[in-house]
Parts: sequence; C-alpha cells; structure tokens
Amino acid sequence: MNEPLPPDAQREALDAADRTRVVQAAERWKSRSRRVRFMRRALPITIAVLAGLTALWIGARSVISGLEARAVRTSEIRLSNPMFHGQDGQGRSFVIGAEQAVRSPRDQSFRLDGPLFRLDLSAGRVTEIRAGEGIYDERSRQLVMRDQVRITDGGAGFDFTTDEARIDTRSGRITGEQGITGQGPVGTLEASSYEITDEGRRVIFRGSGDDKVRATLNTTRQRR
Repeated sequence: MNEPLPPDAQREALDAADRTRVVQAAERWKSRSRRVRFMRRALPITIAVLAGLTALWIGARSVISGLEARAVRTSEIRLSNPMFHGQDGQGRSFVIGAEQAVRSPRDQSFRLDGPLFRLDLSAGRVTEIRAGEGIYDERSRQLVMRDQVRITDGGAGFDFTTDEARIDTRSGRITGEQGITGQGPVGTLEASSYEITDEGRRVIFRGSGDDKVRATLNTTRQRR
C-alpha cells in the first residue's frame, strides 16, 4: 500500500498544481490578448482595403461604361439630310426625309431629327407628316414620329396635329394613341386615338374615358 505523503509534501504538491494552473491561465489570457490586439489592428486595415477595392471597382466600371458609350458613339453613322425611298404594298411611292439621321449599331434603326414622311396617293394626291423627331426601322419598315406631329392631306382636306404617329410603310396605314385634334372636311375634330387607311379616304376617330366619341370620316364624298 502507498503511504500518504507528509503534510509538507502535500502542500508542495498542491502549490505546484496551483502554479501550473496559474501559468496555464496566464498563457491562455496572453493568447487571447494577442488575438484581440491582432483583430484590432487587422480589422481597420481590412475595412480600408475593402473600401479601396469597392471604390476601385466603381471607378473601373465608370471607365468601362464610358469606353462602351464612346465605342457606341464612334460606331454610329450620322447622315445629313438623308432620304429613304420605297413603295408600299400597293406600289405607291413614299419618301422619308430628315434634317439629320443617326444609325444605331445595335438594331440598325435610324434616329431622325425633323423627319418628314410623304406618301404619293392616286390622282396626284399626297399625304404629308412632319414632326420634331422620329425613329425608322428599315428592317420592319415601321416609322414612329413624335413631338408636334402634323398630318395633312391636300386631297382629303384634313389637317391634324397629334403627339405621335405610327406609320406602317408597307401598307400606308397611319395610327396614333396619343390624341388628335384639327380640321377636317366636316369641321373641327378631336379624339383620343385615330387611324387613317385607304389612301386617306377613311379616318377613324375613337375616344376613351368620359369621351366616348367614335366616328368614321369618309373623305371620298368630300372630294367629289
């Protein structure tokens, strides 16, 4: 059997164990303290680096966007006083002119300044549409005119103003959903939308909301 240690030896063993625990606790505290000091120093540096990288990315994107926009502008084709000639499905000639045109490299459409559309009808009659700006898609042959649009037909006797006119150059059909006002063979007319077909012989007006007007103007009788 093991004999118990003398009291002095027991106290020394307990003191040694206490010293060991104190040393270990001190080492753990020092380790945590070093980690805290490191984090206190590293965290601001990390935040500054991330902020710098973010600012650099934003600046780089701005530069890239500017270069892309410049590339688009340099690839645009600008034309002064352009003229587009063609025929609709019935063989009637039309002309699209403008003070200036810019061809988009993306979809090959033309952005027009001061556009003019002229459609030659039968018996020497001409329908003309003028506007402040427009877009002509040569592939689909669709022309959209906006900004103080004026529609005139000398033979039918109407003179209208509207905010928008959409012309299908394949059929000669003219439509708009932005409202229309002006003079016709039967007097002053006003509506929310309109449609001009059949060489200008048929003009359909429609209303909306409280204005439920719906009328069809047949200009053939007025020309006879």
